[in-house]
Amino acid sequence: MSNEGNRTLTVGEAIIPVLGCGTWELRDEQCTAIVAEALKIGFRHIDTAQGYDNEAAVGAGIRASGIGRDDVFVTTKVRPQLVSQGALQLSVEESLERLGLDYVDLLLIHWPNPAIAISESMAALSDAKRRGLTRHIGVSNFTIATLTEAIQVSPEPIVTNQIEYHPYLDQTRLLAAVRNHGLAVTAYCPIALGNVVGDPVINGIARAHGKTDAQVTLRWLIQQGDVIAIPRTSKVERLRENLDVFDFELTAVEMNSMRGLARQGSKIINQPGWVPAWD
Repeated sequence: MSNEGNRTLTVGEAIIPVLGCGTWELRDEQCTAIVAEALKIGFRHIDTAQGYDNEAAVGAGIRASGIGRDDVFVTTKVRPQLVSQGALQLSVEESLERLGLDYVDLLLIHWPNPAIAISESMAALSDAKRRGLTRHIGVSNFTIATLTEAIQVSPEPIVTNQIEYHPYLDQTRLLAAVRNHGLAVTAYCPIALGNVVGDPVINGIARAHGKTDAQVTLRWLIQQGDVIAIPRTSKVERLRENLDVFDFELTAVEMNSMRGLARQGSKIINQPGWVPAWD
């Protein structure tokens, strides 16, 4: 297995491992075990959020792994209800307490909150960075309009927009906007909650490379050059599979074939009630 979980992407002053271990829906001992094992086998990027209710379990997993803090890139996200001045900073201090960390490497606003001005949220997020609570900041689930505004009003530079992104979702316009601003895309639900498995196009490419459908999909994402993928699994054996994507390369024809799977007008999988009108 290629042990290259620390292969990185540089965005401004941020150096981010391109493959992370997502923890959405993982809880308690299971979450701790997955995080610990992920780090032990070579992952160096762990993604969590206040809204996942698992920051304490993630912190326990980091400590159980035996990997030094400086070698782990930790991302967490602020609940949309807490992105106002004062509330945001306090929430991050509480996140750090749960994680058992002095800082996170990347702090994101999980969703834009239409009831709170983006300028206020970005000022609070930037203040958290200046206080040393996080090394870098970014956003998640921001549309072209909200992303553009956030970049314009943020006192500190943004490094990524974390969005749902996989071969079945046409994110062309949003991707172009993110790239136009020189940011990275962080792809969650990168294998479409497992829906890529058995896809005839993806499976054909996978068989040609002696890889799994999930591996080919993760490779397709990170091979784009400015995409970070954060697959989530509840199975320890899948961690090794997800990490083993650095020893092959897709051809231009294969990349385009997978890009062609995007369905016009396709809906995102992650559709909570507060989802904005997507581009």
